Amino acid sequence: MSRSSSKLRVNSQPAFVLHQHPYRETSRLLDVFSRDHGRLTIYARGVQRPGSQIRSVLLGFQPLLLSWFGAGELKTLHSAVWQPGLSQLSGLPLLCGFYINELLQRFCPKEEPNSALFAAYFEAIKALAMIDASGVEPVLRHFERQMLDCLGYGIHWHLEAHSNRPLDLALKYQFQNGHGLVPSHSPDACPAPLILAFAAADFSNELVLPWAKLWMRQSISELLGDANLHTRQLLIDLQKM
Repeated sequence: MSRSSSKLRVNSQPAFVLHQHPYRETSRLLDVFSRDHGRLTIYARGVQRPGSQIRSVLLGFQPLLLSWFGAGELKTLHSAVWQPGLSQLSGLPLLCGFYINELLQRFCPKEEPNSALFAAYFEAIKALAMIDASGVEPVLRHFERQMLDCLGYGIHWHLEAHSNRPLDLALKYQFQNGHGLVPSHSPDACPAPLILAFAAADFSNELVLPWAKLWMRQSISELLGDANLHTRQLLIDLQKM
C-alpha cells in the first residue's frame, strides 16, 4: 500500500453492513453504517472467491470491526472482524431489521458521522435480537423517533409548539408534522400523558402505540414524498395476511 493510501486508512471501525450485492465476478459492494464515518460504500475485493474468510464475516445485523482505505467515495475493504454477542434476527424481527436498514439507506447522508444515530441503531438491533414478533412495535417507534431527532427532523415532544411551555397534562394536543404539538379540542387530538410517555419511550400503556405509529408514519411519509419504502409495504401486506 502506498504512503498516501495508508494515510487514508481507517482501522477497526465499529460498523454494520446495511446492504450488499455482487460486484463483478468475485467481489461485493457493501453499504456500511459506521460509528465515526457515517454511511459508506466499500468495495470488498475477492470475497466471492471460494475459501474467502471475510465472506462469512460480512453478516447483516451483526456488529463488525471494519478496516478500509481510499480517498474517493468508494473505499476498499482491508479487513473485517465479527464481534460476537448478538443472536441472528429471524421472523418478524428480521423484517423489521430490513425496514430499519432501509430507513438509514434512504435518509442518512453518505460520509456524515452521526455517532448518536449509530448508537440508536445498535440498541434497536440488540432489542430486535431479544424479542419475538409481539414486541417489535415499541422498538420500531422508538428508533424512528431517534432517527428523526438525530437527522434534524424531530420535534420537542414535551413542549407546546408556539409557547415552548411544557405540555399541560389536562389538555389534548394535535401533532403537526414538522411544527410540533398544538393544544386542540378535536376528537382526533391525543391526551398529553400519552405524548409524554412516547417522549420517554414508555410503551407500558398500550394506547401509546397507535398514536406513535400515526405520528411516525406522517413524519416519514412527509420526507419520502412520492417514494415508497419497500419493507414497509411488505410489513403491511404481512399484517393483512
